Amino acid sequence: MNARLPRLLVVLTALLPGFGVCLGGILYFSLRGPTSIQAASIGGPFQLVDQNGAPFSDQHLKGKTFLVSFGFTHCPDVCPTTLFEMSEILRKLDRDADRTAALFITVDPERDTPESLKNYLASFDPHIRGLTGDPAAVAAVAKAYRIYFKKVPLEGSDYTMDHTAIVYLMAKDGHFLSTFNMERAPDVAAADLRKYL
Repeated sequence: MNARLPRLLVVLTALLPGFGVCLGGILYFSLRGPTSIQAASIGGPFQLVDQNGAPFSDQHLKGKTFLVSFGFTHCPDVCPTTLFEMSEILRKLDRDADRTAALFITVDPERDTPESLKNYLASFDPHIRGLTGDPAAVAAVAKAYRIYFKKVPLEGSDYTMDHTAIVYLMAKDGHFLSTFNMERAPDVAAADLRKYL
């Protein structure tokens, strides 16, 4: 027993500095309090063109809560479904729809001219504004909203676009509030949106 005691003391002596460092680290971080983790920035300034060929920027949205979606006019299913759901929500808002804005920003500026956007959006609520621009401007807005998009070749010279299908809810000052759930009853979604107007 006595022969083991010196070995035990040697082991404990070797472990004590490491234990002290661990304990010190725990005390340091616990006394500092919670650390703040900054949320990823979504949105920001932009300058595009609307479906009437008029310049349109983030400044036109000041003081309005607004929805933002990205897509393209040749989209076979997701985009028209989103725009239909958005139209139903705006219809449920009735007069309050004038107090908000809804944007459909193309990820296919090569084909989506103001004229093609105007024709496409004629099937949906008139409050929805279509936006396009030169490829660099569109790419900059997509990057600001953290939207992925990519041209996908099809047979022949045709192509489609792969893209993120998210609707964002933005505050009156242009800051990101949350993603907006479109997969619910229009009156429920409209009531949710109305809280921010």
